[in-house]
Amino acid sequence: MLLLFLSLLSLLSPLTLSLNQEGLYLQSIKHSFSDPDSSLSSWNDRDPTPCNNWRGVKCDAASLSVVSLDLSNTNIAGPFPSLLCHLPNLTFISLFNNSINSTLPLDISTCQSLQHLDLSQNLLTGGLPHTLSSLPNLKYLDLTGNNFSGEIPDTFGRFQNLEVLSLVYNLLDGTVPSFLGNLTTLKMLNLSYNPFFPGRIPPELGNLTNLQILWLSDCNLVGEIPDSLGRLKKLTDLDLALNDLHGPIPSSLTGLTSVFQIELYNNSLSGELPAGMSNLTALRLLDASMNQLTGTIPDELCGLPLQSLNLYENRFEGSLPESIANSPNLYELRIFRNELTGELPRNLGAKSPLKWIDISNNKFSGEIPASLCAMGKLEELLMISNEFSGQIPPGLGECQSLNRIRMGHNRLSGEVPAGFWGLPNVNLLELVGNSFSGQIAKTIAGAANLSVLIVSNNEFSGPIPEEIGWLENLFKFWGHDNKFSGSLPESMFKLDQLGSLDLHNNELTGELPNEIKFWKKLNELNLAQNGFSGQIPDEISSMSVLNYLDLSRNQFSGKIPSGLQNLKLNQLNLSYNRLSGELPPLFAKELYKNSFVGNPGLCGELEGLCDEKDEARNKGYVWLLRTIFVLAGLVFIVGVVWFYMKYRYIKMAKRAIDKSKWTLMSFHKLGFSEYEILDCLDEDNVIGSGGSGKVYKVVLSGGEVVAVKKLWGGATKEFDSGDVEKGGRVQDNAFDAEVDTLGKIRHKNIVKLWCCCTTRDCKLLVYEYMPNGSLGDLLHSSKAGLLDWPTRYRIALDAAEGLSYLHHDCVPAIVHRDVKSNNILLDGDFGARVADFGVAKVVDLTGKGPKSMSVIAGSCGYIAPEYAYTLRVNEKSDIYSFGVVILELVTGRLPVDPEFGEKDLVKWVCTTLDQKGVDHVLDQKLDSCYKEDICKVLNIGLLCTSPLPINRPSMRRVVKLLQEVGTVNPSKTAKKDGKLTPYYYEDASDQGSVA
Repeated sequence: MLLLFLSLLSLLSPLTLSLNQEGLYLQSIKHSFSDPDSSLSSWNDRDPTPCNNWRGVKCDAASLSVVSLDLSNTNIAGPFPSLLCHLPNLTFISLFNNSINSTLPLDISTCQSLQHLDLSQNLLTGGLPHTLSSLPNLKYLDLTGNNFSGEIPDTFGRFQNLEVLSLVYNLLDGTVPSFLGNLTTLKMLNLSYNPFFPGRIPPELGNLTNLQILWLSDCNLVGEIPDSLGRLKKLTDLDLALNDLHGPIPSSLTGLTSVFQIELYNNSLSGELPAGMSNLTALRLLDASMNQLTGTIPDELCGLPLQSLNLYENRFEGSLPESIANSPNLYELRIFRNELTGELPRNLGAKSPLKWIDISNNKFSGEIPASLCAMGKLEELLMISNEFSGQIPPGLGECQSLNRIRMGHNRLSGEVPAGFWGLPNVNLLELVGNSFSGQIAKTIAGAANLSVLIVSNNEFSGPIPEEIGWLENLFKFWGHDNKFSGSLPESMFKLDQLGSLDLHNNELTGELPNEIKFWKKLNELNLAQNGFSGQIPDEISSMSVLNYLDLSRNQFSGKIPSGLQNLKLNQLNLSYNRLSGELPPLFAKELYKNSFVGNPGLCGELEGLCDEKDEARNKGYVWLLRTIFVLAGLVFIVGVVWFYMKYRYIKMAKRAIDKSKWTLMSFHKLGFSEYEILDCLDEDNVIGSGGSGKVYKVVLSGGEVVAVKKLWGGATKEFDSGDVEKGGRVQDNAFDAEVDTLGKIRHKNIVKLWCCCTTRDCKLLVYEYMPNGSLGDLLHSSKAGLLDWPTRYRIALDAAEGLSYLHHDCVPAIVHRDVKSNNILLDGDFGARVADFGVAKVVDLTGKGPKSMSVIAGSCGYIAPEYAYTLRVNEKSDIYSFGVVILELVTGRLPVDPEFGEKDLVKWVCTTLDQKGVDHVLDQKLDSCYKEDICKVLNIGLLCTSPLPINRPSMRRVVKLLQEVGTVNPSKTAKKDGKLTPYYYEDASDQGSVA
């Protein structure tokens, strides 16, 4: 009996314990995925059905058939599994935010039960499958954040039940198709952030009468907004921002009675806001900023339940409607850079929970309303460059929520309320360019978060209070052009975060104490035009990051500290004091002469400082003349020999090159001829060579220096070992590309092509000479120490501005296609120029779009991932390559290195940041005092190297991001001896950050 039972059990166990067919399908799918986090470990073969706690799997309770699969955020990778369509009752698929790659298969149309498909934030490529519209029950389709390319298939106009279509952040081209107007079941249409060709908004979209959300931002839309959009009565959210729409805002939009927010910013719309805005009874947000709108801000707009009103950077005029003060929900008001006049409503803020107000750059006048912070919510108050007068309302001194105040360049006067100085959350307080009087109140001790204090160009007087030394976060204090008196308070020297101090043109007195050495992070010190006396303390030499020092027009005496020679000073001015003694040797140069004038007791080799050594100098003239005669004889003999050898060389060269056959094409006014260039092309002048030829340094007779690239063989360009190629050569004509591109460009950050010379078998390109060579050679050599952080920052900004010019200012736009550190050249002041346009391409924006290249152009470690497999020319590939250059500047590492293993620099940085932290990424040769700014630039580099091209900022935005870092203000950077003078927070307004 026991044997019989065991035999029966052995027959039954495979049936009771085996996995059903749907489970087997899912097991097969599991094995097709890469699963580094073991997210699918619960998918085991011990269960009879996948309905038993398998991650992401949901089943019908009655039939135990799989109806839903949600594997969002599981870090799985691999192609989309067509086996999913073998699950007959599967209605829901979400693989959001993974690494699903390859193309989406056409047989996805066999998933006949599917209602919801979310494949957003993956790595899918190729065209959109035209078979998707064959899914009869599909209601939700989200393919956001992939790399789909090509046009939207015309079959997409045949979905039967589709309610949500989202194709945001892909690489789609063509134009926004009119056939989408056939999808009358749609409730949401989102095509934003795709590089479509220029096209109009299809009027047929007005047929989508069930549409609730329409997002077409940054879709390269042109023309006018069609009136038909006014038929979308159920619309709650309309976003047409970041396009090139023009013409008026159609009055039909005032019929969108359900609309919650309208975003039209950054277009070229003109005319007035349409009448009938009062019909928009549900409107909470209106953003029509950065257009060319005119007229007045209508009073009826203020009767709406608005929470946010952004109309900045237009041409509105007149006064702000009084009724806006009665908007009970308004918390954001940004109307800066218009032509608005008159006074602000007296009760503005009394009934509104205002948080952000920016009315800068208008012509508002009158007094500041006392009710702005009546609700206690106000955080930002920006009213730069208006004509406000009177005093600061005392009530603002009790507004504890304020964190950013900018009232500069108005006509405000009187004393600042005591409480205003000590607001605990304010980090920026700017009162520059007014007529304020009185003293800085002792209550400033309460401003614990204050980091930037700018009170310049006022009539403040009295001593700087001792309590200012309690502001541990104070980074910048500018109080120049006032009437401050007394000595600097002792507590002030304990501000170890202070980076910039400018108190010039005041009435300050006293001596600088030895405690000045505690200002370890001070970068700029300007105490000119005061009454300071005593000696300049030797301890000033220990301020290692100081590079701007102006102590002129004081009463300092004694010797100049010799240690000043060790500082990397870009600006030094000690003129018109009472200094005496010998000038330190390093400063005995004509370059520094104006830095020391007006010190009668100061002696040195510079003319005009001291005449005591004139007699000794005259005695040396006789000996000098004798030496000159001897040397002249030697030079003559050597010259005769050199001339003979040169004559023989030229004679031989003329046999090889017939100068009469050279053709010169100039792009600038030249001070030399082609013959002068040809005479200097000897081996002694070679400064570089590659597969395509040699580069010569040529010193012309007028003393000017140029670089000459000599190309042999004419039509092709060979890459160096760091470049990627197919078939050994790139068949683009490098010479023609270089001439066509550089011959038309005029930009300070693009290397200048003087001219070209050609014969049948030899071509010469004559460039401006870059004394410091390429960034790559300098950065990855023993001379990398020359590149401190301010220099590296400036190089990044210069190169970004050059590329921005190519992408945004050239018509048509130009894609460089080989951005790398070796193609960024440095002049004598370490200013950067983008060079080598041998593989550059013009981007056709007239309708045909970017073309696929037959080969990959670029260099290992710099090539954008999508470019490697699509071969499509796009400015986003340049942005990726530039991001790699930024990572080189921050890390000091090569783009590819054996230390990285199979990774490149981008992947190494990302991995190291995750596993070890930022300190293991930054170049150890950089001064740690710049760490905060270096990290900001690192983040910009990571943004530029985003795997998804649509997530990368434009080069114009990259320039803006770099300018906002704050280490160096390009408009005020002073170059001297190859170094830079950093300036801090020198923005005139906050407008750039709002958009």
